[in-house]
Amino acid sequence: MLPQEIIRKKRDGKTLSSEEIKEFIAGVTDGSIVDAQTAALTMAIFLQGMSKEETAALTLAMRDSGDVLQWPELDAPVVDKHSSGGVGDKISLMLAPMIAACGAYVPMISGRGLGHTGGTLDKFDSISGYQTSPSNDLFRKTVKEVGCAIIGQTENLAPADKKIYAIRDVCGTVESINLITASILSKKLAAGLDCLVMDLKCGNGAFMDSLEKAEELASSIVRVANTAGTKTKAVITDMNQVLGKNIGNALEVAEAVDYLKGKNKDERLHLITMELCGELLVISGVCQTLAEAKQKLEQALSSGAALEKFAAMVKALGGAGDFCDKPWQYMPKSAIIRPVFAETDGYVSSMDTRGIGLSIIELKGGRITPEQKLDYATGYSDFCQIGDFVDNQTPLAVIHAQSEEQYEHAAQQLKSLIKISDKKPVLNKCIIKKVA
Repeated sequence: MLPQEIIRKKRDGKTLSSEEIKEFIAGVTDGSIVDAQTAALTMAIFLQGMSKEETAALTLAMRDSGDVLQWPELDAPVVDKHSSGGVGDKISLMLAPMIAACGAYVPMISGRGLGHTGGTLDKFDSISGYQTSPSNDLFRKTVKEVGCAIIGQTENLAPADKKIYAIRDVCGTVESINLITASILSKKLAAGLDCLVMDLKCGNGAFMDSLEKAEELASSIVRVANTAGTKTKAVITDMNQVLGKNIGNALEVAEAVDYLKGKNKDERLHLITMELCGELLVISGVCQTLAEAKQKLEQALSSGAALEKFAAMVKALGGAGDFCDKPWQYMPKSAIIRPVFAETDGYVSSMDTRGIGLSIIELKGGRITPEQKLDYATGYSDFCQIGDFVDNQTPLAVIHAQSEEQYEHAAQQLKSLIKISDKKPVLNKCIIKKVA
């Protein structure tokens, strides 16, 4: 069938057959379908939706557009975690080495930033020498010898998703539940996973801003993944404020390294990281209970085993062997590093988390076009959290910018995006719900 006929069929709200979906994805993969047609179909899907069967067919077609890895040489479960996207979300950076230190293998295939959210791959690109696109041989070797490897999609791993992912980012179709499900799971299923835990963000900084939408996406992912043979659980977590203290690529790497060292540990970041890690260890059978899993994880952190796994992964994939000892020697710094203060004293009562994520794009730490080069140094550190008291001594954040103009613009944005009250607010729960 002609691609325009497939687009028209979905535009008109009709159901696509698995063969039509396979044919279209094959065309995306071999280049016979142009970007404009791909963009048109993603918009049609965004507006008209897809049935459960269509979403599963799209996921498997995208998975099968390239290599599907298998790990017969590994003697323990092969597992992974994925986030639906948040602001300041660097959990993957800690989770992979923590899980590896507990005895499972983590071949993590990550993506770049989408919309207002940062991408795990962009964070690792800020590390000098780190190969986010290694050969399959190096990827497999690192997983086997270190226990974890965080990389991007290779040319032959879900290549259809790689093309569609970049197009969605710049044509307004990021938030589609069907497309998110297929994008996430095509990569994850192609990695040959036994188990997956999904971190579904919910709130004003998430793609799913309501609990209803988050539950819908969680159910979609869990259903499709389990049908495909990968045991999966979803955890819905709060994203009504930034996660952790640092936002921006290099800055988030630095916070992750500090976390693994036991330094400057943000409470919300720790709680969510431990919950996701714990659930993954339980569903994979490494641990029998969540309590046992969390005890094992705390030991991996306190002993330094998780930090050693992170350092070994960085070295194996081309980074410096002493990266964790002096990370800022191997990552870029901004020209201006200066705090911004609220105009009145009081408690941080709320924040426009999505707006804060968009402000990172204006600092050139995120993309407007797929080919855009990022400034990995810019962003915010020491970011306030809801419930914090701020005054002329305690800043809203420390801005990392490359010019006075950038700094001033970011400072004004943060003042307008963060609300201050004279009363301490009631805090949201970090863990909202679990879907299995």
